[in-house]
Order: sequence, then structure tokens, then C-alpha cells
Amino acid sequence: MPVVKLTETFIKNQLICPEGQNRIEYCDSDVKGLYVLVSAANPGEGGYYLRFKDGNNKTCHQKIGRTKEISLANVRKEAGRLKLEIAQGANPVAEKKAQKAIITFAELMESHYLPYVQPRKRSWKKDEEMFRLRLNAVFGSQRLNQITRQQIQAFHTALKNDGLSESTCNHYVKLLKQAFNLAIDWELLETNPATRIPLFREEARENYLSETELEQFLIVLRNDENRMICNVVYFLLSTGARLNEALSATWSQIDRRHRVWRIPASNSKSKKVRSVPLNDSAIDVLNQVGTEGSFDYLFINRQTGEHYTTISKVYDRLRRKAGLPHLRIHDLRHQYASFLVNSGRTLYEVQQILGHSDPSVTQRYAHLSAKSLLDAANSASVILRGAMQAGV
Repeated sequence: MPVVKLTETFIKNQLICPEGQNRIEYCDSDVKGLYVLVSAANPGEGGYYLRFKDGNNKTCHQKIGRTKEISLANVRKEAGRLKLEIAQGANPVAEKKAQKAIITFAELMESHYLPYVQPRKRSWKKDEEMFRLRLNAVFGSQRLNQITRQQIQAFHTALKNDGLSESTCNHYVKLLKQAFNLAIDWELLETNPATRIPLFREEARENYLSETELEQFLIVLRNDENRMICNVVYFLLSTGARLNEALSATWSQIDRRHRVWRIPASNSKSKKVRSVPLNDSAIDVLNQVGTEGSFDYLFINRQTGEHYTTISKVYDRLRRKAGLPHLRIHDLRHQYASFLVNSGRTLYEVQQILGHSDPSVTQRYAHLSAKSLLDAANSASVILRGAMQAGV
């Protein structure tokens, strides 16, 4: 280990490994511990290192950079900074190893988060999809402690600029927050970078059908060739059920005698058993599907013999055929609620039938109740105007 005065000229012209040696260290005479490592395989260039003793008096080597990538002046500055930190008790080598020990976001999601939520969260496939489509590309290769709040905020904004809805953008942030919280619980991370990220304000979008639009839609449901999917849609309109609840419905859940459909906690969003009253139109669907006694599930794909898990493609065709391309499947649940409220049923009754655990969720239908009351009040106006005209 020859001791030399490292200069730019020496670095440029004398980085040569002596014949018969695989490598050599040229130690700087000015900065104790600083040296250039040159290998026989790469003459003319090398790597700057700082040699030091750790707290256990063990010799450690901290790489500073390649000779062709950093100037000698900057190397001396960095060496001085490292020596000061080491004097204060730091160990850059151990810290670097600790940093490498922290897993990446992709490892968190694939090896920890998704296996954990799969048996615990019904919507875990949606989480997997969000990770696969967008999160992995942005955060996957980063270690957990490298991800910052500013990066997440920028990602959230970029989603909005890409045209995603406020609700979808917010779901990504909520997933990140949940994943990082679990990482903290598992002692893989100390702080959650997704906290205090302001979410976009979500505008409630509810499409209600006019009488004419409802008639158009029912004509399509009554006459379209895909009878099973039409029955699914009509069942949703008749019960206010969520699509997943209907597609997962089995005959064992149907109590014809008491006209009740008992949705198990495993299929209910509230994770509680829910009883849905079966009105006459719902009973009509049960009488028409033709699967009772032959299949476990209500709505069966006759071609595969399996129950439906999605109806999106056929539903899109049906709504366009009815001239209602804006009508989402979840709007059928809102439409059912409007039937109840506009028929004079209370918001409490709507809450119980729809299975809302929070009354504030049902409050979105309050304006429908107000309309119903206005129509009732107008009946008095009709009487008054009629009497007024009779007296003229």
C-alpha cells in the first residue's frame, strides 16, 4: 500500500497496477484513510475509498466514487464529511447495509400486503390491480424509507391529470396508506409517508331515471335475448342489492315463505348478515330464472354451468340499447332508493332495506324526500286553484 500525495496529475497518469499484482491501493498522504483502489483489469482508473475503524475497532471501507465520475477536490470534501460523522459515532458502512435491508415497495405488496389481505378483504383483487397497473411502475423499485410524502402527492395529482375520477385517485392514496400502516405494524417501516395527503373532494354522482327512461329500460330488459342478465338487472332494480350480492346469491339464502333474502356477512359490505325483503317483482325474477333445484346459485351462465361473476359487457350493451349510456350498475341501487322515498317511505326504512350502517349515507336521498313532500303540498294547491276557479 504505497503512500503518495494524490493529485489530479497522479490520478490521470499513474493509476497502474504493478505487474504480478491483481490490485493495489494508493494511500493519500494528506487525508488519513483515503486511498484509490486500482485493479489490473482496469488500468488508468479506480475507486476512491475511506478506510476507518468502527466502534468495535473493526476496519471498514466506505466507497466514495469512481475516479472518472468525481473530482479529487470533491472526494476530499466528502472524506472530510465522513470522517466528522465517524468521529461523532456514525458508521456509514453499517448504515448502508441497514438501508439495503429495508425491502422495496414491490416486495411489501407482493410478499406481505397482498397475502395478508387476500383472506381478509373482499376487494383485495382491486388492490392487486391498482398495484399492478400503476403503483408498481412508480414506487415498486423504491425502498420503503425512500418513498416521500411529496412523491405520493405528485402521484396523486398525476392520476387526476390522466383523467381518473376523484374517487379512483383517492383509492390509490388510501391503498398506499393502508399498506404503509401494515408495514409499520410489521416493523418494516417507522413512519407512514401517505399520512396527511389531502384527498380530492368527491362529487356524488347519482343518475335517476325519468318515467320515460325507465320505460325504455324496462322494454329492453323485457325483450332482450340475454334473459339471464336481464333478470340480474331487473333483480337489482327490484331489491336495491349490490351487484356482487346478487351474483353471489344462492337458493339457500332465499326464504320464499317469508319472502326474505338473507345475505350472509361474507357477501355483505357491512360484514353483517342482512335481510332483504323480496317484493313481487323480485319474486317474478326468482320464478323466471329456472335454476332453482338444479344449481346452488340463482344466476347461472348456461354455457359454462357456473354462476356469473361479472355482467359488465352485456350490461353496457343493454344500457346503450335503451339510450342510457350514462346509467351505471350502481345507479340501479339509487333508483330503487328513489322508488321507496318517492312512495313516502322514511329514510330510516330506506337505511334498513339497503343495509347502510351509517345513517349519513342514506341522507343523500333526503332531496328525494323533499320532492315527495313538495308533490304532497302541491295537492293542496290543486284543490285551492280548483275552488278559486269555481268561484269566478
